[in-house]
Amino acid sequence: MSHEDAASTASVERTSEKDTRFFGQPWALTHIFGVELWERFSFYGMQGILLIYMYYTVADGGLGIDRAIATGIVGAYGGSVYLATVLGAWLADRLYGSERVLFSSAFVIMAGHIALALLPGYVGLGVGLVLVALGSGGLKATATSVVGTLYAADDVRRDSGFSLFYLGINLGGFAGPLLTGLLQTTLGFHWGFGLAAVGMAAGLVQYSIGRRHLPDSARRVPNPLPKNRMPLVWIIGGAGAALIAVLALTGVIRADNLAVLVIAATVVAAIAYFVVILRSSAITAEERSRVWGFVPLFLTSVAFWSLYQQQFTVVTIYSAERLNRNLFGWEMPVSWVQSINPVFIILLSGVFAAAWTRLGRRQPSTPVKFAIGAIVMGAAFLLFLPFAGTGANGTPLVAVIGILLVFTIAELFLSPVGLSAATKLAPARFTTQMVALFFLSVALGTAVAGQAATFYDPADEAPYFTVLGIIAIAVGVSLAFSAKPVLRLMRGVR
Repeated sequence: MSHEDAASTASVERTSEKDTRFFGQPWALTHIFGVELWERFSFYGMQGILLIYMYYTVADGGLGIDRAIATGIVGAYGGSVYLATVLGAWLADRLYGSERVLFSSAFVIMAGHIALALLPGYVGLGVGLVLVALGSGGLKATATSVVGTLYAADDVRRDSGFSLFYLGINLGGFAGPLLTGLLQTTLGFHWGFGLAAVGMAAGLVQYSIGRRHLPDSARRVPNPLPKNRMPLVWIIGGAGAALIAVLALTGVIRADNLAVLVIAATVVAAIAYFVVILRSSAITAEERSRVWGFVPLFLTSVAFWSLYQQQFTVVTIYSAERLNRNLFGWEMPVSWVQSINPVFIILLSGVFAAAWTRLGRRQPSTPVKFAIGAIVMGAAFLLFLPFAGTGANGTPLVAVIGILLVFTIAELFLSPVGLSAATKLAPARFTTQMVALFFLSVALGTAVAGQAATFYDPADEAPYFTVLGIIAIAVGVSLAFSAKPVLRLMRGVR
């Protein structure tokens, strides 16, 4: 970095608390807002057509995979995206810094979408999903961490800033499924995947222009790895890749058990992460207590995402088989249902951000917000019950719109708040990796969502929605009653 660039980024850091040019937030937020918008355009655009691409017949342009196996693959892939945040966070904290990992990850994502668009059949599916999972994992944890560098720890704008960041995510999430779904129904699946690649390319161009204006702390490596340990890293990485290849070739890793394997890997990774951070001699007693306070938030987050992420499995199947998608004689693409939730995020994220800012220190604490999110998410699943057994096209579109509105309200109580809490509770030496821990809860919930979806039966769906809804409500109520002791562990962080 040149002397001029260093002076520029230092100036950004000194004035960020007074910088209110982006809807009351630091102007540097626009650069991360933009790249995340385009990344979500490509991610959700692809994901909106992914499941139906796998289980639609070859005659309809799909791969003809068994539906239960396809839902498991979607869950495993979604879980792998968030599991890959562990690798991205480690690279950021030990080798390259968050901003550089974010930038390189965007290239990997674009390559994955190109593979889905251009490579045929199972080869394109496998290569594309692996690359998108790795790249998205690297970008997710680091983008959140970079947003965190724009605020002081006690800046009351922090939660509202993350809510605006979440708005960028959902602007992309809204447009992606609409446009890829339209191309899929008119030109074919691979045109939809190609548009996702174009969207990611647009994000790269935008971010390349603005990245030098980010604070220098976004490029800092908080816990540098000693150079003499690099050969060991390469050996471990190569051995891990070889082991996965051997397990796949010998049939241990199969399409029908991917979700279970990702669940197991995520549980092991989460436990290992908590142990490493809690036993580290580099953190203080206060930091250790805050990490313990994060544990019940982590578990509640798993329960929440286990239901929420079924938008891409059960809700997709429900939309294809149970939802009346007829609009004045024209059948709406299945993927367009995925754009309903982002519309409500766009409408409501500013409302939530303004509410948290207006309430200031009188707003509900983080554990209470998490509890409300889980309870509302469970209630959303129970709202499917009045339409159980109504048959094909038996659920009106307005009903699913209403249910997804409840999904959105639950999400805004938990997801942006969780990202913010991870940065506030993080020990100084484990900043990005604490964000990765939050994403591990999403990984575990997403993989569970894929595995749970294998039990969904459109012909007998009442037990499915009832059991999962009640479990989520019970988890939320438990956290609500435990809010005070959790806050004591959080040591002043609300």
